[in-house]
Amino acid sequence: MNKNLRVDVSSVPLKTVGIIGGGQLGKMLALKAKEMGLKIIALDKEPNCPISSICDEFIAGSLYDKEKLEKLAKLTDVVTYEIEHTDTNSLKYLEELGFKIFPSPRLLELINDKLLQKEHLLIYGIPTSKILGKIDNETLTNIESQNELKSFIPNFPFVQKARKGGYDGRGVAVIKQERDLDKFLKIDSYFEELVDIEKELAVLLVRDGSGNIVIYPVVEMVFDDRSNILDMLISPARISDEISLRAQKIALNVIKSFDGFNAVGVFVIEMFLTKNGDILVNEIAPRVHNSGHHTIESCYTSQFEQHLRAITNLPLGSTKQHTPAVMINLLGEPGYTGKPGIIGLEDILRTEGAHLHWYGKERTAPFRKMGHITILADDIKSAIDKARELKSRIKIVSVPE
Repeated sequence: MNKNLRVDVSSVPLKTVGIIGGGQLGKMLALKAKEMGLKIIALDKEPNCPISSICDEFIAGSLYDKEKLEKLAKLTDVVTYEIEHTDTNSLKYLEELGFKIFPSPRLLELINDKLLQKEHLLIYGIPTSKILGKIDNETLTNIESQNELKSFIPNFPFVQKARKGGYDGRGVAVIKQERDLDKFLKIDSYFEELVDIEKELAVLLVRDGSGNIVIYPVVEMVFDDRSNILDMLISPARISDEISLRAQKIALNVIKSFDGFNAVGVFVIEMFLTKNGDILVNEIAPRVHNSGHHTIESCYTSQFEQHLRAITNLPLGSTKQHTPAVMINLLGEPGYTGKPGIIGLEDILRTEGAHLHWYGKERTAPFRKMGHITILADDIKSAIDKARELKSRIKIVSVPE
């Protein structure tokens, strides 16, 4: 041992990270944390959730349990989340006590309410679709017929969004005509204009505590019409350089609008490219995201590593994409519920450039995210062709228990 070497323990960046939520995003954060020498403690209501076999310590409990959230904060150096649905009031209180929580619970509270999020974008001049109105639970309770409902909603067509709790296609209803009113959400919600979409895009960027920002290439998202869940992600997006730069500039403006909120970590800005060439912000995710999974294999620094770097005050890494990539979600097949199995596993393993990520969820259900595959290739067309071929062969079904 070198007795002359003086070590300032406070400068050694090996920390304990608390993760609120134990799904696949948490699992992938934990896997990267292990490589980086970070310790992970996770909170989730499901004892056998995906992160449970990876983390150093697991706390079983609701994400809205004030005592469990406080326990997580006290056991860790910094707290983050892999899902937005948690008790922001408790987290704000813990932040006021001096616990580090990133991104800030105040920002999470704003983003969690889709109407407040939309109004924030409009206040700061961020291009987004128009708000057409809103409806609350009390009003809905008193509506007795479809004809009466029509007096509280905009003219067709429109999109209805739940103010809180929506994810993976839930909490969104596209109402194009009167017969679509059977999809109407009987929940506190708001209405926005239906946009004529050419492509759906996403920009993933990362901000550290000093305000430094790094940004990834724009990705293109193709959604499953049946579930409104991301079906295929293409990176880089098949758009012009001009559109790409415009999308990245808008994303940067979104993050700058959060300067007063201690916005630290990964953020994903989902966008619409309209038929007439406009770019409109759709929604914001203040966490690692499905649209950034390809970065594990195709970029020098994955979204998961970047998020951990940002929240533990380590230098941000390169966002350069070294290989074109396509990512496809593995969704539970309709009609199957139970212990999961993969039809076509051999096809994945035989495909050059294909990387399987299995989330380890105990049960499959229709359209539930069970895993994903990232396909790397020399060009986007080759990657898309391989992805489509795999999609035609692979099914996630239930098997006898």
